[in-house]
Amino acid sequence: MADIAFLLLIFFLVTTTIDIDKGLGLVLPAEGETIEIKKKNILNCLINSSGMVLLGGEPVKLKDVSRIVKEKLRENNKLIISVKTHEKTHYKDYVAIIDQLKIANATRISIADTD
Repeated sequence: MADIAFLLLIFFLVTTTIDIDKGLGLVLPAEGETIEIKKKNILNCLINSSGMVLLGGEPVKLKDVSRIVKEKLRENNKLIISVKTHEKTHYKDYVAIIDQLKIANATRISIADTD
């Protein structure tokens, strides 16, 4: 009986698959790379500690971010979205903004340091 239990244990250990977390899937540039960017090509996205979002200096709702960014990208295809968060911003709010930017097909996303 112990043999069967041991064999079943080994079987399940060998055949079990563990899903690997894939993260946010962002492609980061090489370290030390600096590029001069015109201010007209930057759209600032600020997230405060309570999850409120400022997009280009205007307060917006989370659900409207993708629509607004799509419009801005149609106007300027060289647009870079700079995401900056407060040090106490919840991670879920940050991920929600990144998801909204991906829905808007934003490929040029900059993650700014929190000061």
